[in-house]
Amino acid sequence: MITVVGWDGSELPAKAVDKLHEAELVVGPDAILAQLRLTATTAADGSLLETLDDHLEHGQGPAVVVTEGDPGFFGVVRTLRAHGLNPDVLPAMSLVTRAFGCAGLNWEDALVVAPSGPRQLNRVVNACRAHPKVALIVAPGVGPAEIARELAPTTPRALIVCEDLGGPDQRITHSRMGEATTRPWKDPDVVLVIDPLHRPKEPSWVAGARPGPAEWALPFEGGLPAEVRAFVLAKLGPRLGDLVWDVGAGVGEIAVECARLGAAVVAVERDEESCAKLRANVLLYGVKVALTRGQAPPALEPLPDPDAVFVGGGGPDVVVACAARRPRTLVCALAKVEQVSAVLDRLREQGYRGEGTQILASNLTLNPDGSHRLTASDPVFVVHATPAHTA
Repeated sequence: MITVVGWDGSELPAKAVDKLHEAELVVGPDAILAQLRLTATTAADGSLLETLDDHLEHGQGPAVVVTEGDPGFFGVVRTLRAHGLNPDVLPAMSLVTRAFGCAGLNWEDALVVAPSGPRQLNRVVNACRAHPKVALIVAPGVGPAEIARELAPTTPRALIVCEDLGGPDQRITHSRMGEATTRPWKDPDVVLVIDPLHRPKEPSWVAGARPGPAEWALPFEGGLPAEVRAFVLAKLGPRLGDLVWDVGAGVGEIAVECARLGAAVVAVERDEESCAKLRANVLLYGVKVALTRGQAPPALEPLPDPDAVFVGGGGPDVVVACAARRPRTLVCALAKVEQVSAVLDRLREQGYRGEGTQILASNLTLNPDGSHRLTASDPVFVVHATPAHTA
């Protein structure tokens, strides 16, 4: 009894027209309902489920839900099915398809994000930091101005703002980030966030975000042993939408690994030679890492709040400064066992619950006579902490 009709501003197909003529109730946005000139009873979609429940409860005739574009793509179909309704669906072209088409860009390698509101702004921005081509379906509080404001100045991007797609006032604007924060926008639908310097290495076989790396805990020269990095990465849990701080980043082995796993990453390092090696590793592995050269804790103050933090150096004061920004997880590598209790005590004072682990790896080494021996590396002590109230 319920049909969902997608509309993209073009002429509706005959089947959709028939469904609208048969309907006793049509629910949809006021702007679309006004253009369709319907004779059926209409209702705004602000109280969609309540309106449909009332209609079905009274045993009335067919109902149509009109929505924009493809209702099965971040659309109303998910809402209806979660409510126990199984509608017929007549889709139209999605907003994202139209946006990339109007911009003249391919989009099989694009990441599509559809936030529900400003609470998800940080995750959207982190996805834009980490991915070179993102389509943002605009939501209240998450539009071109907010995205540009959060990305600048550490993450230069080109913005393509698509307004009133399929409507009489359709406009496609290529905007600089500074312009995007001050320009008045009229009903933007989609913002394409593009890294103009990115060049894809090869065509992908999968749409959207690329698959993860074939291996991790890579054999970096210098820095932490691979076995320690594997444990650190397991506890950090870097993922798309996260922002990871690598404080005391050294040559960037943790920063690079987190970026390869899909997170946005800021590396903080004071040593000039280490920064140069970090930049070389970033280029070698083709990832995005924002480098802040400076001494922590002061260098941390202007950075956006992290989801996960790795502290590779700097002592308890740096750990406290990181914990004060309330990441969901904080991992610290220490060279001496005496440092572990001090760091755990400071974390406890900050409302974190932590645990310490010693990691000692021994590698097989070939002897001249063809036999093997075990060669032990120096032990590393890893502290992993999470907010006490989530433990």
